[in-house]
Amino acid sequence: MKLATKVSVILTTIIMVTATLLRAGTPVSRDEASPDANWSELVASMDKMHMAMKAVKQSGDSDLDFVRLMLPHHQAAIDMAKTQLLRGKDPQMRRLAQEIVTDQQLEIELMQRWLKQQRAN
Repeated sequence: MKLATKVSVILTTIIMVTATLLRAGTPVSRDEASPDANWSELVASMDKMHMAMKAVKQSGDSDLDFVRLMLPHHQAAIDMAKTQLLRGKDPQMRRLAQEIVTDQQLEIELMQRWLKQQRAN
């Protein structure tokens, strides 16, 4: 794994752990968080994804179209996983959410590098 990718994974993990610790230190416990707030955050992530995907113009190149549509899809997965890390209680789902953040970020970086290479050609 390249150094930049390793640094990105480490920083993402640090950010998520910090966010979780900060959330744990606030006066409002996870039990007191509004279920509506959690749902609203998840739906907002989906709405943002749908808007971004609808803004992608078809290029006629299936590889390019795939990558350009997958970028907002992966970002939505990250956003939803961050909501889970802040509000979720189940340890297994919180671990899954952390893995989603890490894995999807790596895949976003791969797709962004691929897009950059395509523009250079």
